[in-house]
Amino acid sequence: MAHVAIVSLNRGRGSGSVARNEASALIAAGHQVTYMYAGMSERVMGADNVDVPLHINVLPVHEYLPAWPDPQRRVATMPTGVAKRYAADFVAALSSIDDVDLIVAHHASVTAPAAHAVARARDVPYAVFVHGTGIEPRHHGGYADKVWDDIATAIAGASSVIVTTPYVRDHLVRPLIDLPQERFFVLPCGVDLESFAPVPGTDIKAKYGLPDRYVICPGALTYPKGPQNVVSASTFYADLAETVFVGDGDLAGELAAALGERGRLLGYVPEVDKNALIAAATVLTAAPVKREHFGIIYVEALAAGAVPVAYSGGGVDSIVTPEVGVLTDRTPRALGEAIRALLPTEDRRRRMAMRGRQRAADLFSQDVLGRRFVDWAQSLIGADKATPR
Repeated sequence: MAHVAIVSLNRGRGSGSVARNEASALIAAGHQVTYMYAGMSERVMGADNVDVPLHINVLPVHEYLPAWPDPQRRVATMPTGVAKRYAADFVAALSSIDDVDLIVAHHASVTAPAAHAVARARDVPYAVFVHGTGIEPRHHGGYADKVWDDIATAIAGASSVIVTTPYVRDHLVRPLIDLPQERFFVLPCGVDLESFAPVPGTDIKAKYGLPDRYVICPGALTYPKGPQNVVSASTFYADLAETVFVGDGDLAGELAAALGERGRLLGYVPEVDKNALIAAATVLTAAPVKREHFGIIYVEALAAGAVPVAYSGGGVDSIVTPEVGVLTDRTPRALGEAIRALLPTEDRRRRMAMRGRQRAADLFSQDVLGRRFVDWAQSLIGADKATPR
């Protein structure tokens, strides 16, 4: 049995789910896990859950958490002294752990230098999971230079660097830190396939008053996520299907007015309903302003049997292939025309949905990815300590 410490900046959203899934996979394989982040609010069953004590009641974040009640500050905008003080908080928390065999730090942030410092002091391996949202600010002038130097040194010195897609590796990390490809471990985000199985006795279309055929766009209704582009695209297929938006944000009123009778906004819905709405949809679409580093909603579409039609570029291209969905040029017209061409072709959509579910099971299942992560962790720890109970 090995002891693995997984440290995140905060509870997170996508990255937080990834960290918790990693912890659960290690525990299921018989290993000991310490799971830690600042502002502990969601724990992992079977782990030693540690709330990282901060020197001040201001949460460090890589991007703002809309549901977090306390003050927040982005690490990418912190002065050097402030960032280093937060790094010291994480060093102290990691240093309190006894007999750790491997440290996995999430994000190109103050967590990475903390893992680097403690791992060197303990002479144990460490890895950095570089999520695109954490490293992308450096491409736009974010992070004080001395803060970035510490982060880059930690990433360069890691035994392994984890990324969700080749896009993050080749377009976000390697242009900043010259590392060979073999130092990277590509591990996509996963989904629980069972969560998209139909719930007996539940008619999700009837519950929300939806037609038999509709296009779904799940996600925050904010400008970077591009719901305004989907509203524009809907003009090209509105006579064939309405468009349903699941989520909320500051563009909600503007989008509702622009969408008119071509669709509706459902706002936030329970996750079980969101999954059922995706599974019942004919097509899932999204059109973010910038290229996405990964795109979990496209994996959810595959798992649910909804055919994804999306802008090409970024990490999406490693999820959606011509066999399971459609990638388009990055314009609302191209997106709308592709959806219009797909909607009447029921046999084609059925074949794509079947292949999509198989692709999700083979490549994006949490169980499959959990086993890959455990095998990778054990390879870093070494055979003498990697044998589980």
